[in-house]
Amino acid sequence: MGSIQKVVLNFRPGKNGEPVAENFRTEEGSLPQDLQEGQVKVCTKCLSVDPYMLNPQLVDGHLSYFLGAVGMPGLTSLLGVREKGHVTPGANQTMVVSGAAGACGMLAGQIGRLEGCSRVVGICGTEEKCQVLVCEMGFDAAINYKQDNIVEKLREYCPAGVDAYFDNVGGDTSNTVIGQMNQNSHIILCGQISQYNKDVPYPPPLPPDTEAILKERNITRERFLMLDYADKHEVGLVLLSQWLKEGKLKVRETVVKGLENIGAAFESMMKGGNIGKQIVLVSDE
Repeated sequence: MGSIQKVVLNFRPGKNGEPVAENFRTEEGSLPQDLQEGQVKVCTKCLSVDPYMLNPQLVDGHLSYFLGAVGMPGLTSLLGVREKGHVTPGANQTMVVSGAAGACGMLAGQIGRLEGCSRVVGICGTEEKCQVLVCEMGFDAAINYKQDNIVEKLREYCPAGVDAYFDNVGGDTSNTVIGQMNQNSHIILCGQISQYNKDVPYPPPLPPDTEAILKERNITRERFLMLDYADKHEVGLVLLSQWLKEGKLKVRETVVKGLENIGAAFESMMKGGNIGKQIVLVSDE
């Protein structure tokens, strides 16, 4: 028998509770050495810890990219921008991305630029993340929502208003961005991570004054599911791979080693501890 480790749910956070590393535990197990007819034994290399795999040539051997840029986060960002962002090359549009230093946000901003936005501004939670977005990922500007006055910074960085908003966070940050959006603009409703530990419907209802802005300015805000566009996945993955190989799409990962640390990695990701895609490296052999 071969020995293995497995991660199991230890206990749930409870209603309105925040997930912590102790919600998970590792257990020892075993697998038979000899396979029976029709059985396959696989070795896990790395794991994703998203709030939710392909030809290695697509990612030049970087298998973890199948969990990020050339996987679900990449497709979510690409299809979200294309299907809900209404980006038109040459239209001098401005895109704002919240949660911009996360797996989807970091890609969405770059894709917005590649698709034709003339200006891309990110919102994140640390100065280090702001530096990464501007100096490495090609964002025009970044706002630290924990330190900056978001309204003042949006007016400074988006003088012509906001045409497309890639929303990963919801809550007060998104309400503030919506207040700076233009007539007939569009919200790409990707995630609402600030609301995930609350017992509220999805998407969470907006305050009456924010809802009034949507109606007055004819701003679209529709729920977006990447799985609804299965017919576009293959072409999308090839395009993401091409951009990656050409250097047009840049990737950052936060890697934690060891299956036993998956709970801590999940907790950190939910609190914004990652820059780019959060990966758990199980084996590098």
